[in-house]
Amino acid sequence: SGGREACTGSRTWIPEEGSTSVNIQNIYNIIPLHFFIPPLPHSSSFINTPLSSFCPPKNSMTVQKPFRLAHGTTTLGFIFQGGVIAAADTRASAGGLVACPAVHKITPIHSHLVVTSSGSGADCMLWERILIREIRLYQLRHGHRLSIRATAKLLSSMLHPFKGTEMCVALTLCGWDNGPKLIYVCSDGARLQGDVFSVGSGSPYAYGVLDRELRWSLSKGEAISLAREAVFRATHRDAYSGNNVDLFHITAQGWIVTVVRTIKTNLHAHEKKPRNL
Repeated sequence: SGGREACTGSRTWIPEEGSTSVNIQNIYNIIPLHFFIPPLPHSSSFINTPLSSFCPPKNSMTVQKPFRLAHGTTTLGFIFQGGVIAAADTRASAGGLVACPAVHKITPIHSHLVVTSSGSGADCMLWERILIREIRLYQLRHGHRLSIRATAKLLSSMLHPFKGTEMCVALTLCGWDNGPKLIYVCSDGARLQGDVFSVGSGSPYAYGVLDRELRWSLSKGEAISLAREAVFRATHRDAYSGNNVDLFHITAQGWIVTVVRTIKTNLHAHEKKPRNL
């Protein structure tokens, strides 16, 4: 006959020739509906087994990492009367290794928002791309851009399920949305809004400069010089920070990238300053 056979074990169901409909009851008679459960004759003893028994023995061979993959950076952002300043160094480190001297740690999200990243480089790059995608999808669906506060809340909600894992992400949202906005979000879901933030291994040194010089009435030139000075001081003492200084200025018209200067240029400018005896 021209019918096709459907076999399950030793049972065979052959549809009638020329039939275009399938009898559901025949399928139920062929396909077993019970669940396949692994045989566990002593399930209670399995549940009560301590977790240590599942760990490899102490004398087993394990692969050791050549060194601990510690990472550090210096990023900062602050608000002044002319908008928001975001600055960061460009050194990517892995323990004592300078993995890359020209990493961009400030990423534009849209025309009025940038984020500074600190933590694991791979994790930060991934979540920045996810954030860009979600913001763009929201704008396409609703016809307007998501506010910066709502963006920080969305990012915090997405990161919170990873609390307690090895993921390390610390992003500072620097933007303009009915005024300057500066919000810090980290991988445990914490979300803080303020006027000045510095994140990374060099942040204590950067805070030392910012706390002394930062004020609301700074001009644009003074604010840019202060941000560069803070990053320079941090890289001078922190081995995980260095190379160049990236700097963004965000206003009501959008973000602007300033001219990138190397740490060496800042060092020479500092040495030429007269010292008070």
